[in-house]
Amino acid sequence: MRVFVTGASGFIGSAVVPELLGAGHQVIGLARSEDSARALATAGAEVQRGSLDDLDSLRAGAARSDGVIHLAFIHDFSQYQAAAQADTRAIETLGAALAGSHRPLVIASGLLGLAPGRPVLETDAAPAGWPRGRSEEVMLALAARGVRTSIVRLPPSVHGKGDHGFVPHLIAIAREKGVAAYIGDGANRWPAVHRLDAAQLFRRALERAPAGTRLHAVADEGVPTRDIASVIGRRLGVPVVAKSPGEAGDHFGFMARLIALDAPSSSALTRDQLGWSPVGPGLLADIDSEHYFAKVTRSEGA
Repeated sequence: MRVFVTGASGFIGSAVVPELLGAGHQVIGLARSEDSARALATAGAEVQRGSLDDLDSLRAGAARSDGVIHLAFIHDFSQYQAAAQADTRAIETLGAALAGSHRPLVIASGLLGLAPGRPVLETDAAPAGWPRGRSEEVMLALAARGVRTSIVRLPPSVHGKGDHGFVPHLIAIAREKGVAAYIGDGANRWPAVHRLDAAQLFRRALERAPAGTRLHAVADEGVPTRDIASVIGRRLGVPVVAKSPGEAGDHFGFMARLIALDAPSSSALTRDQLGWSPVGPGLLADIDSEHYFAKVTRSEGA
């Protein structure tokens, strides 16, 4: 296929592009900057200049493709609702360009907050008021308009070399505060997946997922946050401590609400349906690696 990929030069996109090329597909990558365009060209992708807010570029990329993988998202947690709305507009635009063609549209969504306290299943619909729920609703509606839509829900930790997400932010906080912390008893769980396993799932969804499919890119179904803090503390040589819910805001900042969530998630249906079997290292093994601690990460201001 000729595949249009948004977010193609990002942490996950830069794994999806070689995954697609290695399987014999062609890639058109959306690039917002010269650096992104250069990285995509070097990887062997065709470059289309544009951005998530440039709906004309999204429309053009989708129109000349055999399928679309939409990974771009504005990761501004101070304006998360606005970011979710921008995501919905982009999906509506991409879907309209594919309507009636039965070409695939695969998007990235999330898992945190879907069903706190119990394992999230692929059959779980997005709850009312969930920020990215509207995007999932649009995808299901597009399935009825002749688009082979599939939603890949990502865990809070998509990990691997080059990670600049939540775990590096926790490492940065531990460096700054001199302690690695968790909230309460730290038994609340985060699901996780290695970025290369996630990339393989996006390709499989593009190639064979039925219309209206929800998929979970989950390898570790639930890693206790206390265990994450323990690895960070040992690697940094700092104490591992519990914080009360009342202390969490001062210690974790914007991450306090996220690190407190219990969000175990299943991928049993995904594995059965698409034959997906993650092979990368688990979260604890991966973050217990030099590449998470050897140098300052972007989360720390580099």
